[in-house]
This record gives sequence, C-alpha cells and structure tokens, in this order.
Amino acid sequence: MSSIYAYLEKPSMVDYPKHFAAVFFTSGCNFACGFCHNASLMGKKQTGISWNKLEAACTQFKKEWVNGVVITGGEPTCGADLPKLIDLFKTRFGFAVKLDTNGSNPERLAECLPLVDYVAMDIKCGLSAYSEVTGFPDTGKIQESIALVRAKAKDYEFRTTVIETIHNAEQMEEIRQIVKGSKRYVLQAFIPRDELPEEHYRTIPRTTAARLQELNIQMAGCAEEILLRGA
Repeated sequence: MSSIYAYLEKPSMVDYPKHFAAVFFTSGCNFACGFCHNASLMGKKQTGISWNKLEAACTQFKKEWVNGVVITGGEPTCGADLPKLIDLFKTRFGFAVKLDTNGSNPERLAECLPLVDYVAMDIKCGLSAYSEVTGFPDTGKIQESIALVRAKAKDYEFRTTVIETIHNAEQMEEIRQIVKGSKRYVLQAFIPRDELPEEHYRTIPRTTAARLQELNIQMAGCAEEILLRGA
C-alpha cells in the first residue's frame, strides 16, 4: 500500500500555481493544530490506497490534461515512501510535483528537494508560539527546513494562514524575521468551518481583505514577492 490515503476526484486550478493539478492526500501528522482544515488526516497514519489504484488514478488524470500533482496531507514527509511517490508521478507519468509540508522533517525534506518542482512550507506562527499552536516544540527543525528550502528548492513559497487570535503584530514580526530574504511569502485568509478540531476556531471570523492588506504592508520587504490569497 502507498502512503496516499485519498485524492480529489476533480483536478484543481488553485492548488499548484500555473498548473492543472491532481491533489493527493497522505494521512497522519505530527502537528496538532486546532485550526487544521484537513482534520480527518491528522493523528495516526491510516492505511493508504494500493499502488495499482494510484497508477490507475494517474492514468485517468493524464487523460484529463493534468500536468501537475500536489502531495499534501496530513504531513507527507511522515511517509517513508515519499521519494517513491514523487518518482512515480514524475518518471512514470511526467507530472510536475508540488510538495506541501510543515517543515518538521528536514531529513526527509532534504532527500526530496532535488526531486520536486515546487515546495510550499507552512509557517504556522512565530517560533516562540510553535509549541502552543502546533504541539511541535522542536523549532530547530523548522529553521533547518526553512534554510533547506531557500537553498535547494527549485521553486518555493512560505505561507501563513492568518488567524485573528494568533497573528498579532508581535507574531507577524517574528515570522517576518524567519522568512526574511525568501523568494515568495503568501498570506492566506483563514476560513472557519464546523469540522475544525478545536471548537474555538470554528467561530473565529474569516480573515478580512483589509487585514490581509494591513499585513501586506507590515511584511513588505520580507520576500521578493508577497502574495495574498483569499482576499
């Protein structure tokens, strides 16, 4: 069985910049973010689909003019077969591959960076709040992953989903310092949902366009390009 747990039946035009992409999900995550939009994929790793079924899905996507694949989760770097998955998507089917990661596994990330075409790494908050916000206290690994992405990724973005109760001016300044000098930084709107893991986050208002614009000004100069999503 592969570490792919599920995939979107329809290709996406928004999950991989400049690509018509199939989106594949791994299960299991070593973070415990209360605002995770893929809460069903958190926690213990679940049994994935067979390699035959995965290849059949890729064959169908190829017929639908898909030219890219997104590997997301869960946390994909928790899977030992991640390099094998990337090789399948690229070598067998010729897809460009985008990898989503929380940056918690720099060793696996380093192994995969030469293989993928685009990396999107989440910066959940300032390093001082990582343990509280994500349940993952080893910020040294986060910093190591940031350095690896900058140095070795073919193309990449760092991104933050902006939440009213977390991302105050002090937290954003911390983030500014750790992403400073990067190629691309993305500010994403938070959208509340009833199925979020922690009830507290289900009723927080959606991030407003005005707030994203404020942060765009605050974060000016931290990267060559700053993008707003969901504004």
